[in-house]
Amino acid sequence: MPETNRKKPDNETIYRVSKQLCWGCIGESLQFLFAHNLVRAAKWELPLMWDFELERYARWWAGQRKADCKVMHSFPEGDFKLGENIYWGSGSTWTPSDAVRAWADEEKYYTYLTNSCAVGEQCGHYTQIVWKNTRRMGCARVVCDSGDVFMTCNYDPVGNYIELVVMGVT
Repeated sequence: MPETNRKKPDNETIYRVSKQLCWGCIGESLQFLFAHNLVRAAKWELPLMWDFELERYARWWAGQRKADCKVMHSFPEGDFKLGENIYWGSGSTWTPSDAVRAWADEEKYYTYLTNSCAVGEQCGHYTQIVWKNTRRMGCARVVCDSGDVFMTCNYDPVGNYIELVVMGVT
C-alpha cells in the first residue's frame, strides 16, 4: 500500500500495539496521555495523540539521564526542535501523573491576558501542555542509578513561545 494511502492509527490501535510491545510501558504511556488530556480538556483544547517516535526520543533522553538524573533539556538552549518538559523527583515512587500535575500547577503563575508568567516563576511547562497547535506527544520515565526519577515529554509541533502574544494558549 502506498505510504500516502495509509490510514493514520487511532489511539485504540496505538495502545493495542504498544501493549504487545511493552506490557509495563502501556500503563505509563496512558498515565502521561490521560493526565495531559485532562489539563487540555479543562481549556477546551483538542486531546493529544500518542506518538511512538516522540516516545522513542524521550526514552533515549531518559536513558541518557539514568546515570546522573541531571535536570537538563535534550536540546541546546534556544535550539528546540520539539516541545519538551522535564521532571525530577527524589525517590523512585514518582508517577507520570505526578509530573503532569506539577507542570499543570504552573497555571497559577500564567496570565492569559498578557501571555506572560509572574516575575520569578515558571509557567512554560503548563503552556506547553495546553498549547493550541500541539497535536502529538511522547514521554518516558526512568528510575536513575541514584534511585530518583527523571521524566521527559516531547511535543510536536513545537509551540510554547511565551514571548509571542498570540492565541497559542486559550
